[in-house]
Amino acid sequence: MKTFFIQTLGCKVNQYESDGIASGLEERGWTKGEKNADVVIVNTCAVTSRAAMQSRQAIRKIIRENPEAKVIVTGCHAQTDPEAIKKIDHIDHLVCHQDKLKIADHLTSTGVDPFSLRFRKIDRTESDPFKGFNHAVKGDMTRAYLKIQDGCNAFCTYCIVPHARGASVSMPENEVLRHLRELGASGVNEVIVTGIHAGMYGLDFKEKSSLLELLTRIDRDRPVYRLRLSSIEPCEINEGIIRLAGPGHILCDHFHIPLQSGDDGILRKMKRPYDRFFFKDMVQMIHEILPFAGIGVDTLIGFPTETDRQFENTYELIESLPISYLHVFPFSARKGTPAYHFDPKVDEKTIKDRCAGMRTLDKIKRREFVGRNLNQKQEGLVQNKPDKKTGMLKAITSNYLTVLLKGGPELCGKILDLVPEQWDKDLIIKGRISE
Repeated sequence: MKTFFIQTLGCKVNQYESDGIASGLEERGWTKGEKNADVVIVNTCAVTSRAAMQSRQAIRKIIRENPEAKVIVTGCHAQTDPEAIKKIDHIDHLVCHQDKLKIADHLTSTGVDPFSLRFRKIDRTESDPFKGFNHAVKGDMTRAYLKIQDGCNAFCTYCIVPHARGASVSMPENEVLRHLRELGASGVNEVIVTGIHAGMYGLDFKEKSSLLELLTRIDRDRPVYRLRLSSIEPCEINEGIIRLAGPGHILCDHFHIPLQSGDDGILRKMKRPYDRFFFKDMVQMIHEILPFAGIGVDTLIGFPTETDRQFENTYELIESLPISYLHVFPFSARKGTPAYHFDPKVDEKTIKDRCAGMRTLDKIKRREFVGRNLNQKQEGLVQNKPDKKTGMLKAITSNYLTVLLKGGPELCGKILDLVPEQWDKDLIIKGRISE
């Protein structure tokens, strides 16, 4: 019996794809095991220069720990900078994005050279359609991922991802429903819908569709108990999608939105298609329709030419809005993007100080959001793994709070009514199961 191990870096799409490769190998009789595996696969990330560096470090570490294993490298860093990967000794196969989902098939083929795959550059034409797995991918988590879209056409000036993933392509609607039904039948109560640019769903079809149309059909058919959007761009949120996250509907009242900057000048240089006033109106619309919705925001700090005043515009915009948490990223110049050449650069100390200020604001926003939700009845999905520190059950609410509860393992995987009752200085929330 052969064994394998997969190291995944980066986003939820990468995690979904790794889970799918793992499922394919397990279906063919392979066993997952980190120590002394026959095959190790590294699914790399390229979103920042640090992520690319960490990908290379992970490859070297895996080679040291598995000297006899066949080593396969794939993912965004492998796609955008294959020469950097080739400099690492003892890599057996470098697999491009177009062939990533075929890894299990090729490893289990009976040919003399099961990996006779030619590394190819990304095809940005419509002749390269959406590629998915034949069956739903459950993974090892309580909640499952489903990639409904891949690629990006936006080409924001700082972003390497379109160069790694190709043009925007969408999973056919009937396939989305089939995968969701399989997940629902297997006992999954929450599916996280993900994509590189999920809001572009359906625009590549001959008969154009949209994310709203897809979500409306899913809401009508109810193949799983609830659905969560992993991320959605500001211009792709509309009242229809927001209302599908209201009472009695399938969508979780949780929106994760990449803002990046709250200054109009920086947004134009980033090639982001909105301004600060549009973003403010959109967040306020979510809050007015769904007062307890979780609203997370990505910020990119220290973009070239960003002045103190421009940073303050970002800070002040977020401070004024009912945001529930922030993801704070320092700008990372990616070779091959226009912003790599933008000057003047913001020095590292200034970026570090600005990021520290944003992370302080993040803590303030988290406290405010938790405070608004105390003693409010919620629906929570109990995770399969308990909290490591306390041993209590962990439940994820629809609006993306983690609440610790007392209870036995028979509750794992179930949706429960709960009430958050108290929280401490570290924002650890404890609650009770509602009768």
